[in-house]
Amino acid sequence: MWGILRQKVGRGGFPASILGQSLQRIQPAASVLQRTFSTATKEMTVRDALNSALDEEMSADPKVFLMGEEVGEYQGAYKISRGLLEKYGPVRVVDTPITEAGFTGIGVGAAYYGLRPVVEFMTFNFSMQAIDHIINSAAKSCYMSSGQINVPIVFRGPNGAAAGVGAQHSQCYAAWYSSCPGLKVLAPYSSEDARGLLKAAIRDPDPVVFLENELLYGESFPVSAEVLDSSFCLPIGKAKIEREGKHVTITAFSKMVGYALKAAEELSKDGVSAEVINLRSIRPLDRATINASVRKTNKLVTVEEGFPQHGVGAEICASVVEESFEYLDAPVERIADADVPMPYAANLERMAVPQVEDIVRAAKRACYRSVPLAASA
Repeated sequence: MWGILRQKVGRGGFPASILGQSLQRIQPAASVLQRTFSTATKEMTVRDALNSALDEEMSADPKVFLMGEEVGEYQGAYKISRGLLEKYGPVRVVDTPITEAGFTGIGVGAAYYGLRPVVEFMTFNFSMQAIDHIINSAAKSCYMSSGQINVPIVFRGPNGAAAGVGAQHSQCYAAWYSSCPGLKVLAPYSSEDARGLLKAAIRDPDPVVFLENELLYGESFPVSAEVLDSSFCLPIGKAKIEREGKHVTITAFSKMVGYALKAAEELSKDGVSAEVINLRSIRPLDRATINASVRKTNKLVTVEEGFPQHGVGAEICASVVEESFEYLDAPVERIADADVPMPYAANLERMAVPQVEDIVRAAKRACYRSVPLAASA
């Protein structure tokens, strides 16, 4: 079986010499990362950050290609692939039929040959059609081949709830995929996250699940000249402290980071100093940063847009109890979706997903402040 993977293929516009290569692109050296950049900033949407990261990585490495539904002629369901078909052609920007199981399997096979596919799901809910390829093929092949076969593939697309799309299109897959050894799972919040983490995912030798958020695509964030540099890349497995504080630690990822920052601003009006940690990487999880923060603040609130049972917050709680239990001055608070399928009605949907006021109440409970018992819809 493994002998087949060593065959060289020269079709489809890719030279055989490129297809036969399995060398990993070298990450920027420390000296590169230490370069001095202008402190001037500009605004960039998450959509443009993802688009520019794809463009730069496809330009730098001819092994990188994009495939998925409507990524080419339509330029992406959310316009993430805008302009890429015109620039790179249909061999490297591949429109697929509506068959996730089919094109995901093709992507995994291409990664076996040394290419670097970026597989787009129109929503990660549709990745369930292809979950066998992701879990049993991509995630396990390196281990099952004794390290002989790397699978450098990225599975990306919008994850979690959007607005009014019902139970089948609103699930968060962070906990689902991060429970599987062999996968790396990333969840960007800002434009800096989107650019740096997607570049890291594409360059990585292992399969990466890249969980975006539909409601963040149009959000603009300030980006520095360093972020805009083509060599910019963020480390996988490292969280970012978005806001420093001393009274309570709040962990969050993806859209919930913005909610946590708003909650921290509200808490500051009442004299509560909240430290907000943007996880960025769900697997591997930056346990060191989380535990160091809890040992400083002595309190923890976890926030996620997913089901509470077996969630990311539950794993963080376990880590803190195992490593920093003696530092806790209050029970850990977990904020998550309601433990029900997502309602379609707007008022019920709002009650089912975390809100800023939920985070504020939880933080005040952890700090032993008087708070109301329930949220208003």
